[in-house]
Amino acid sequence: MTYTFESGLAHHIEGLIQQKRADGYAYHAEEKLLKRFDTFCVQNYPELATVTYAMAAKWSGARPCEGDAYHNRRMSIVKVLSEYILSLGQEAYIPNFFCKAYRPALYIPSKDEVKELLRKMDIRTSHNSEQLRLDRECKILFLLYFCCGLRLSEGRLLKWEYIDLEKGILTILGSKGSKDRLVYLPQDSLPVLKSYKECQEKLFLGIDWAFPGKDPHKPVSCSGVESSFNRHWAMLPAAGTLDKHPTPHCLRHAFVVERFNEWMRQGIDTNTMLPYLSRYLGHKSPDETYYYYHLVEKAFDTIREKDTVSGKVIPEVVPYEE
Repeated sequence: MTYTFESGLAHHIEGLIQQKRADGYAYHAEEKLLKRFDTFCVQNYPELATVTYAMAAKWSGARPCEGDAYHNRRMSIVKVLSEYILSLGQEAYIPNFFCKAYRPALYIPSKDEVKELLRKMDIRTSHNSEQLRLDRECKILFLLYFCCGLRLSEGRLLKWEYIDLEKGILTILGSKGSKDRLVYLPQDSLPVLKSYKECQEKLFLGIDWAFPGKDPHKPVSCSGVESSFNRHWAMLPAAGTLDKHPTPHCLRHAFVVERFNEWMRQGIDTNTMLPYLSRYLGHKSPDETYYYYHLVEKAFDTIREKDTVSGKVIPEVVPYEE
């Protein structure tokens, strides 16, 4: 483990982390948050070996500049810890001190919007050379998210040793659920990636991260990726007309929708292709993949184009009753 736990809950915290990692979860961010909770317990409840109401209530207190989403993350980790303690046959209080945090509505950008986003990333938004370098990296990252359907961490944690630009294959190791898989790159992306690699090798000799962060010995951070996306998305005409909040992950959704629509345009049976797409995305089952497709109305544009029946159906008349 990265941290040493010292409170009366240390044994339970360590057991929870071990269990989660045995189930295939990385649990790094959660371990960091559990360490903060452990420190809180040492300072306020050093003798307690379980979660109590008073402990949870004090932990739930608002903190300076803390948003609802982070508050809920803090409370959620304690709830999971309490559930773990209960599963051992011991008593624990399950907290319910949650805020109704804002959840970004799912938005699937069109192919044209993604192209426009990538074009906007060529525009300087800062005089800081470090920021310009990170934006250039993020442009390639966003291209991979859209062209390959990668998860946020799968892209930003890529190393050059797992990127074969001759064969056009990415090797994704230890992804969600401890799954490894191969991802095939579109042929038209290879020249862009080769040019990017040549540039990066000159800048960062001996650094294996494909997308190094401010500290080149570490990968670009999640917040850095999200910040770059938000700044450039705000430059798109669509940004001012949407009551939704897109995120970099929406590019993965867009990849799925584009695949389905393309198959339908070509008359390919989507049910036959679904298991292959599911494996490509690193999903547990095809149901997870189909979930993306049902979330958005935009995904059915092709169905409407091919539907020659619905426009000829006489609508049902509901009898008027006095």
